[in-house]
Amino acid sequence: MDIKPIQDKILEGEYRVSDHAVKQMIKRSITRLEIEDAIINGEIIEKYPDDKYSPSCLIYGRTESGKDLHVQLSIPPLVVIITTYYPDPEEWINFKIRR
Repeated sequence: MDIKPIQDKILEGEYRVSDHAVKQMIKRSITRLEIEDAIINGEIIEKYPDDKYSPSCLIYGRTESGKDLHVQLSIPPLVVIITTYYPDPEEWINFKIRR
C-alpha cells in the first residue's frame, strides 16, 4: 500500500468525508485543511486490508501548524475519510506505534 495515490486524490480534491468523520472533526476542532496537510505530509502507519466496508489505512501526519494528527481513510479508487483525531501520547510511541 503506497501513500502516493492517496495524496494525489487529496490534492485533486477527489475524496469525501464520512458523516462520522465530520462529527469527530467538529467535536475535536479539526479542520479539513489540517486533514489535507496531515495526509499530504504524512505516512501510512497501519494497514487494514480487511476493514469492515473496504480496505483502509491509518495515516500519521503533521499539520502546517505543527499538530500531530491521525487520519483513517479508505484507499483508492474511492478515498473516504473515515475518522480523524489527535493521537494520545499515552497510547502511541512517537505517534506512530501503538503501545
